[in-house]
Amino acid sequence: MSTDRPVLGIFLMFGFCVVAPIGDAMAKILGSSVPLGQLLLVRFGLQALILIPIVILAGRVWRMRGRIFYLALLRTLLHIVGIGAMFTSLKYLPLADAIAIAFVMPFIMLLLGRFVLQEEVGTRRLVACIVGFIGTLLVIQPSFYAVGWPALLPLVVAVAFALFILVTRQLARRTDPIGLQAVNGVMATVILLPLLLLGDAFGWPVLTMVQPNLSEWVLLLAVGVLGTGAHLLMTWSLRFAPASTLAPMQYLEIPVATAIGWIVFRDLPNALAGLGICITVGAGLYVIWREQAMARRAHAAQSRV
Repeated sequence: MSTDRPVLGIFLMFGFCVVAPIGDAMAKILGSSVPLGQLLLVRFGLQALILIPIVILAGRVWRMRGRIFYLALLRTLLHIVGIGAMFTSLKYLPLADAIAIAFVMPFIMLLLGRFVLQEEVGTRRLVACIVGFIGTLLVIQPSFYAVGWPALLPLVVAVAFALFILVTRQLARRTDPIGLQAVNGVMATVILLPLLLLGDAFGWPVLTMVQPNLSEWVLLLAVGVLGTGAHLLMTWSLRFAPASTLAPMQYLEIPVATAIGWIVFRDLPNALAGLGICITVGAGLYVIWREQAMARRAHAAQSRV
């Protein structure tokens, strides 16, 4: 089932690349008027409200115990940190710059695999990582000059989601993907709600709650629906096409984000950042190509045995 409908898988991944930056653009609009904690609560609360009925009606498994429960909790915490850092960075950075810097994630995952999981990583891929980091620094440099430390927040996003994906790999074979997302939404809501109540009581700006107006409520609801929908599109895409086919397509998110950033905010990367984006994308695609080539060689060697 995973490889017999690759065109549908590619179409679903393209949908993710369009939907995700639209949601990020709406979060950027809300960043100046809605506190981060409230934005995250609505984002994850809607995820739970959307997915719980689907899980129940479809009879999917979402009860978790023991080590699986704690891994799911760790995954949720990483998800909160990753999205929180992205939403915060969008208050200061152009949409395309923030997403492009966060695309250093494949290189971080490769290095984590090499130094944490002791996976074999060839010299060429390590060089591609270095080149990718250089490209990312070129994107960061003008933003850092303009806004300071918030330009580094997409790097936090990249680290959080690299760890998020590693934890997800540990859970993938033992949990239903839709059930896992539903649990993710419930856990995040349970974590965030008392933090917001506490923050509101003590007047902590990031964790206070405000009364949004009608247009802000519409955008808040859209952020939750689009965020949930984007993850569902990515999950479903992997049912119909292999990850090796879909991985290069994720870089389409950068030009889509650039177009949305220009249409909505009239923001475009400057020449240096544009060069850095091109270098980062090129290095990332090379890493993906090398991983696919190594996988084909390993499969061919096993077939001959």
